[in-house]
Amino acid sequence: MPELPEVETVMRGLAVPMTGARLDKVTTYRKDLRFPLPRGFAKRLTGREVLRLRRRAKYLLIDLEGGTTLIAHLGMSGRFVIHGAAAPLEPHTHVRFQLQGGTDIHYCDPRRFGFMDLAPTESLETHKFFAAMGPEPLGNAFSGPHLREALKGKKTPIKSALLDQHVVAGLGNIYVCEALFRAGISPRRSAHTIGPARAERLVPEIKKVLSEAIAAGGSSLKDYVQADGELGYFQHAFQVYGREGGPCLKERCPGTVRRIVQSGRSTFFCATCQR
Repeated sequence: MPELPEVETVMRGLAVPMTGARLDKVTTYRKDLRFPLPRGFAKRLTGREVLRLRRRAKYLLIDLEGGTTLIAHLGMSGRFVIHGAAAPLEPHTHVRFQLQGGTDIHYCDPRRFGFMDLAPTESLETHKFFAAMGPEPLGNAFSGPHLREALKGKKTPIKSALLDQHVVAGLGNIYVCEALFRAGISPRRSAHTIGPARAERLVPEIKKVLSEAIAAGGSSLKDYVQADGELGYFQHAFQVYGREGGPCLKERCPGTVRRIVQSGRSTFFCATCQR
């Protein structure tokens, strides 16, 4: 599933042709994705100017004139790809956005786990998708003290706690594994035992790994591509994720990378240097 760096990369790529452009025509090729599309979806979008694009957690937000925001989630295999005018439709293209000036943007989603919704821009903070979300991990509100407070009393493993969107918004499996490794914290450690020292190590590592992944265009493992169709390449910088049985990359650590399953998801870590 595309995680925060991938959605941020897509958002930045789409912002170039879309910001300030008008949606000359919006075409849907089915009535639903994971959920049914909003009633009158294409008609409600057609003719509106795109004011700005932004991201909240793993959601892409497209603010339109008239006070409406298009909310999009990529699910497992969703992708937005920029094309020239009158480009042929790829397989599994479900929504087509034709912009003023001739640019086409296609939303393709073979598995159809992605979804789209329309909501009033002014009330997004209270929307059902966002109302209970924690702070953005790259923002100033996400800090060591915030993390300690959010983890207080939680008996779940720290890996699972960091995937809880109430604790911090947008973190996913890959980058949590990588950040915990960098911070030297075991993914099996109970969340409530993360004290000040560990929290102050962990928060900067989360910010660093996300920033590095965004700079690398995200991680392309299966379906993900950037909005221009190019692959991301942060997967080449993974230190633990997907490296089961490989040597630990920390200097002088004799350990090997292990894989366990937590809450139905693979966790990769070094039991020797992560405590």
